[in-house]
Amino acid sequence: MTVQQSQPQQQAPAPEQSKGPGMTPAAVRQHRRRRPWSDIVLNVWGVAVFAFLFAPIVVIILSSFNVGRLLVSWQAFGFDSFLAIASKPAIRDAVWISVQTGFIAAIVATLLGTLAGIAMARHPGKWVWWFLGLLLLVSVTPEIVDAVALLPWMVFLGQDLGLAIFNDGIVRLVVGHSLFSVAVVSYLVRARLVGQDAQLEEASADLYAKPFNTFRRVTLPLAMPAVLAGFLLSFTLSLDNTVIAAFVQVSGTTPWPVYVLSALRSGLRPEIAAVSTIMLVLTLIALGLVAYVLRRAGDSAADIARTMSGG
Repeated sequence: MTVQQSQPQQQAPAPEQSKGPGMTPAAVRQHRRRRPWSDIVLNVWGVAVFAFLFAPIVVIILSSFNVGRLLVSWQAFGFDSFLAIASKPAIRDAVWISVQTGFIAAIVATLLGTLAGIAMARHPGKWVWWFLGLLLLVSVTPEIVDAVALLPWMVFLGQDLGLAIFNDGIVRLVVGHSLFSVAVVSYLVRARLVGQDAQLEEASADLYAKPFNTFRRVTLPLAMPAVLAGFLLSFTLSLDNTVIAAFVQVSGTTPWPVYVLSALRSGLRPEIAAVSTIMLVLTLIALGLVAYVLRRAGDSAADIARTMSGG
């Protein structure tokens, strides 16, 4: 006696579900094609807002290829303004001082901010909220207030106390630029480690690893994406720091933003737009590297946004 196994019958595909009962697929497609006028208005408004925000950047990029004498007077297309960066000593020195200061300030901010972020993430307590309050105070304090406070403080340290190191222009700029960057790096590192499990560090301690070895081989690799992101962000933040740099700089160490500010009196030249374009490209590259490093570390888009914001 043969027992025939019944084959499961394939069910016919269900008709396309519609937003309302009894609607045919054609009616559904027609319903989807009808967009409310409010969506259209919001889209147009969004495009207009973005155009308004980014139009000045496009203008300054186009003006960097002007071979005329002044930025506002277009003469012809060329690359003379980019060549002036290397041929004019004043521009070359200002750009070099900004790059040098930004690199040193990024290193200082990364070292201090990394240690602070690891301490807040791995040793929680009431002190963390007090320390976060201090970092928040540094973050929200207007730059003009920091500049006015730093100038007499640097003069007091350098001249009254005789600490000659604080009479150096690069040192003054590094100290001023590192204030805000330390807080940024601390937020990033803390946000990175708070979302990481501490069991690896506990396992390392259970295996009798020394605290420094645990820090070097376990904790630091976990925090490395945020550390690199903080370094790149600190460098870009230092490049456009104008208010503090204008107060604490000394003769012979004028950074690029202060040079641009002083050039307003005689009229902006196309080489200023050229340097601004280069700095914009460097900033975009730095932000792209930050996103790439965090993506390689396995972070999602939401994790990248949370780490970048320090949340």
